[in-house]
Order: sequence, then C-alpha cells, then structure tokens
Amino acid sequence: MSEIESKIYDIIVEKTSIEREKLTRDASLADLEIASLDFVEIVFAVEEEFDIEVPYNANTQDEDFKTLGDIVGAVEKLVADNG
Repeated sequence: MSEIESKIYDIIVEKTSIEREKLTRDASLADLEIASLDFVEIVFAVEEEFDIEVPYNANTQDEDFKTLGDIVGAVEKLVADNG
C-alpha cells in the first residue's frame, strides 16, 4: 500500500464510521455506504492533505469515483503532476 493510499484511508476512517479493515482499492463507495456529505468532507480533507484540487462534481460523483481505487489513482496522478 502506498503512502498516499494509507493517508486517504486514514482520512476516510476519520470522516466516517467505516472500519479501516473494510477499506481496499476494490471496495465500492456504494457498498461502503459513504454519504454524499461525508464524501465532500473526504475530498476537502484529501485536497488539504496533498495540496491538490480534486476535479469533483457532486452530480457525477457516482460515475467519476466508483471504488476507493478510483480515488487513490486520481490522487496519485494529481500528486505526481504537481510534483
């Protein structure tokens, strides 16, 4: 697990009541039942943690990010592009 992935999972645990053991790249956001408000807070926290801007649209959230792997991959790319 990358440092970025680990930090994202830490943020998710902090912002939700989800147990860390349930967090894997394959876990779908729908299955984890992450509420839209929680997701927004997660996005803000991730942006602050990594000093990036996540291209997030609440209207297309379900299409843009289906799994935790989608989120991790997007953040890893944004961090690499800003590096």
